Amino acid sequence: MHASITAAYLARYRSAAAESPVELLPLTGAQRRFLITRRLAPQSRSDLAPLFFAFPGGTLDLDRLGRAAAAVAAGHPALCGAFATVRGTPVLRTGGPSVEVARVAVAPGGSAEGALREALLDWPLDGPALRLLVARQSDGGEELLALALDHAACDEQSIGALLGELGEAYRHDRAPEAAPGPQAVAAFREAVELQLAAEEAAAGPAARAHWGRRLGALTGAGGGAAKAAGLLTERLPAVEGGARSALFPALLDAVGAAARRLHRTDGPLALGYPWGGRPPGAPAVLGCFLNTLVHAVPPRPAADLEALCDDWWDDLDHAGTPFDEVVRAARAAGSPWSGALDAMLTFEDLQRRPPLVLGGVPGREVHLSGRPLAAPLAASASHGEVLTVHLAWDSERFPAADAEAAFGDLLAVLRRHLA
Repeated sequence: MHASITAAYLARYRSAAAESPVELLPLTGAQRRFLITRRLAPQSRSDLAPLFFAFPGGTLDLDRLGRAAAAVAAGHPALCGAFATVRGTPVLRTGGPSVEVARVAVAPGGSAEGALREALLDWPLDGPALRLLVARQSDGGEELLALALDHAACDEQSIGALLGELGEAYRHDRAPEAAPGPQAVAAFREAVELQLAAEEAAAGPAARAHWGRRLGALTGAGGGAAKAAGLLTERLPAVEGGARSALFPALLDAVGAAARRLHRTDGPLALGYPWGGRPPGAPAVLGCFLNTLVHAVPPRPAADLEALCDDWWDDLDHAGTPFDEVVRAARAAGSPWSGALDAMLTFEDLQRRPPLVLGGVPGREVHLSGRPLAAPLAASASHGEVLTVHLAWDSERFPAADAEAAFGDLLAVLRRHLA
């Protein structure tokens, strides 16, 4: 009989919670994977979600920013207490706001970007959940703010809510509470329990059979976290009208082309991408309610985007199957794949995310190279007034010239599909 990973986790969680003197809250499948990853590779820091914003020098009041951050965190259990492992079981231990706000010194001859990169790499293994770090450019001009979250505490929906709440708390100079109230804790518990129920329901025989068929031939190329990364960026015209429905499959095919170039293989590669959201009726709490889906990159780009779209829609019918169950299904179907991803793709609709406004000034979002990655190459696309595409790669594994050629392949395939 197939015992689901979710059911096994819930049994361990309930046992640990019953014996704990401090209230313990359950975690989603994605949150548990982040905790396990950091225990296995504590130096990689690929489990962070940082955003960077530039403000005119003198805009930011650090004391006020600290009060605002703590006030926002106090309303969300995911930003309070600590993510922990109790008797081998990942949980959220309840407590007060888990926030750090600090100014980072820039060394002579250095840059604000470099100072913030180094500070984020020095993130303690057990927290905090939210860090706001500010560094001023050495020429005395702009200030750069790093707003970084433990990925277990956030997903795209959470980041949008956080930016809006932080701006409001800063504007009103709100004082923080000591800890989330009972209603906030109950809402978090309800949302996670609904998510876990959905994950267990999505791991049935039909879903396992689907992922076994889709990924049974997957071999991979030995993916894994990257400690150093280069970055390339291109801005393309926004995609309008009906073509938007094919944008994500087109990106999958384009990133697959880049992955084939860099990994130098025609074998099926594992391209992961986050998908999903909160179950119907779940409270709108902060946390990570996404799942990681896997696209098996074929030997060559798709000649027929419509067929690729059909396959992708079939995958979305089983998008709730927990990643660990997907790996298990692939291996049961004969794949030697370990679950390590050869590439990652993330997509963000900027029209759904408010700007970060502090002191009446909207921050200008910037992107930094040199950040840790969860896979040897990672592509991201953000869609707003234009379609911005980034490609980051493990600069210790792939030469810059190869990465530039791979980015060229990516853009060529994407332009062909969107023409």
